[in-house]
Order: sequence, then C-alpha cells, then structure tokens
Amino acid sequence: MQTSPSSPATGAAERYCLLETIPFVLAHLACLAAVWTGVHATDLMIAVGLYSLRMFGITAGYHRYFSHRSFKTSRTFAFILAFLAQSSAQRGILWWAGNHRQHHRFSDTDKDVHSPIMRGFWHAHLGWFFTEQHKRTNLAAVPDLAKFPELVWLDRHPYLPAVLTGLLVWLLAGWSGLVVGFFWSTVVLWHATFSINSFAHLIGRRRYVTGDQSRNSLCLALLTFGEGWHNNHHHYQSAARQGFRWYEVDVSYYILKALAAANLVWDLHSPPRHVVRSEQRLRRAVVERAAGQLAASFQVEQIAAQLHAMLSEKRASLNASIDELQDDFAEIVESLRHKYDEKIEAARHELHEAMRSVNLGAMPTMADLGARADAMFVRNPSMSDIVERARQILIDDVFEALLRQEAVAVAARP
Repeated sequence: MQTSPSSPATGAAERYCLLETIPFVLAHLACLAAVWTGVHATDLMIAVGLYSLRMFGITAGYHRYFSHRSFKTSRTFAFILAFLAQSSAQRGILWWAGNHRQHHRFSDTDKDVHSPIMRGFWHAHLGWFFTEQHKRTNLAAVPDLAKFPELVWLDRHPYLPAVLTGLLVWLLAGWSGLVVGFFWSTVVLWHATFSINSFAHLIGRRRYVTGDQSRNSLCLALLTFGEGWHNNHHHYQSAARQGFRWYEVDVSYYILKALAAANLVWDLHSPPRHVVRSEQRLRRAVVERAAGQLAASFQVEQIAAQLHAMLSEKRASLNASIDELQDDFAEIVESLRHKYDEKIEAARHELHEAMRSVNLGAMPTMADLGARADAMFVRNPSMSDIVERARQILIDDVFEALLRQEAVAVAARP
C-alpha cells in the first residue's frame, strides 16, 4: 500500500525529483518529430478527438466523479472513466483524487499542493508534480476509492492506459499519427489541465467568497470543458456542473447529461438555488480565511509605527495596563514565549478596549474594514462576520507589531 509523506512544513523547501521530469521533457521533444513525419489532416483529427475524449475523462473522471463524487455510476463505467482519465498520463486515479482533495482542504495555504499564491506560478503549474513529497499515492485520503481493487490496480499502473493509447494510435495511423495525434494532444492536454491549478487562481472573476483565490474564466472553461468556472467549483465542490449559470459553458456537464439520459450515470448533483445566489452563511473556516485576507490587506507594521508614536504621546491618558506594559516591558517580552501568559492577555485585552474606545486615527475603523471588504469580496450574508473577525485579527497583529517595535526601542535605550 502506498502512502504519501506529510505536506512540507511552512517555509520548507520541496525537493524536486529530476528523474521524474525526463519522460515529461521527452514527450515535449517528441512533438518536434513532426518535422520529419509530416502533419496530415487525419493526424490533426486524431489529436482533436483524443484531446476531447481525454479532457472529458479528466474532468468527469479524475475530477467530478473520483475526487468529488458529484454523480453516481456503475463500477464498470467508473473503471472506463478511470482508464480514460489515466490515458492522459497524469498518474493514477487514486493519486490524482487524493492530491485534489488536499488542494480543496487547504486551498491557497501553505499545505496546498499547488498554490500559485504560496509557491509561485511554475510550481503550481507543473513543478509540484515532480516533487518527492507528492509522487506517492496517499490512500488514506481516498478510502472510498481504495476499497475497489480494480482502481487500486489501475493506480499501481498509472501510465499503462496512456501507453496502450499511444500504441493503438501508432498501429492505426503510423508515426505521424503517434507524433501529432497522440503526443501533440497529450502535451496540450497537460498544460490545459495544469492551467486550472495555476491561472485559475490568478486571473478571472471571483463571484463567491471562498477563502482562497479561485476565479472564474470563460477562456479556461472553453479550454477545459467547464473547469474554468473554478470559483463556482470552490464555492460548491460537490456539483456535477461547474457552470452555475445558463450562459457558463460546461461541455463536460452537457456530456454527463447525455450519459444520464442513456442511464450510464445518474444522480447528477446540482448546486441548490440559495448556493448559486450566495444566500447561505459561510462556513466558519471560510470566514476565518476571508477575514485573514482582509486583515492582511492593511499595512500592520505601518499602523503599529503610527500607533506607537501616538501611544507615546497619549500614554498618560491611557489606562494603567498600558503604563505597566511600558514600565515593565522586559518582563512582557520574556512572557511572549508563553503566548497565553496572563499578563500578555491582560495587556492585549486592554489594547483591544483602548482601540475601540479611543480615537486612534492610524487604526482602521469598522467602516474602513467594511469598505475594504466590499472592494475585495462579493457581498454575502456573512460579510459582517468577516469584518468583525478581520478587526480582531488586525488588532492582534498590530499588538504583536507594537511589542516588537517597543522591544527595539527598549533595546536602543542607553
């Protein structure tokens, strides 16, 4: 049984496995062989056909069925979907689903396997695929799939479907068919799929507050048969359709509807009306992450510096706890090693109260936070929760920055 190592700790460098990149590079170089084999109309039709068929395998198989179980089907058709998905040469079905589920649990945080926000565009686009940390299948992440021996077998032979597909194309269409029909479509398919991990968190529109940077893009949706409605998907992951509105083109969903009419799949899960309209309150985890983004949009160190100067002038008018914090700062600095030390918590509480009751111009008001939230997020029923939590986070961050700046000031005194 294969298991994957835990995700790297915050700031830990991921190790790339150069041997893993060799087949990837060779596949790109194989595309250049068209200079010698020529490019024929039949080859291009094979390329378009293979791209379309395998893109559906990725979107409906790897993603919507195995990763999110957004519809139901028989074990036979599930195996066909898995085989079709793996013919894209993107590793095994259990590996793909396990990593994708982790992406959703930790989207755009340090534990996300492919966040362009945390580790940059190229790592998210393809670099993570070649790391030591992510090359093994984490069966613990897919217990619902690991109980099927046929899927485990496929996962243990991740490139067999792709090899058989390439061999069949070569037998039917010769070398030009292999180069143009198979390799061209495979390479384009890779980068189209990878674009959802990279571009779909950087460009496009954010209709919903999801706590991450997922975005909707018509261009990516057309290229990937509907996967470009990525913000929709992160808002409601278990839907078989990712284009929530009638005008959001979702080719994979249209094919699934046709398959449902043929009774090959059933129970296609659709997003409820109140979800599409964003009328439901957000989960606590989403509120927390959105509030963190809102708080982080302010310059904490700059605010703290202004407050430090103001507090120095207003020290006599503030309560005894703030005076005690100044007079006995060495003790406070020492107690920082124990975050929940009573004195630190008392001082933090006093600072909270002072910032709420005293007119400190450097500190953003609730109105400031609300205006920034309106600019950053689409309006939703949990907006006041996000703003209030962001206020708390910002005060805590400013408090820590004040302590750091005061420590520097104390150390600089003769």
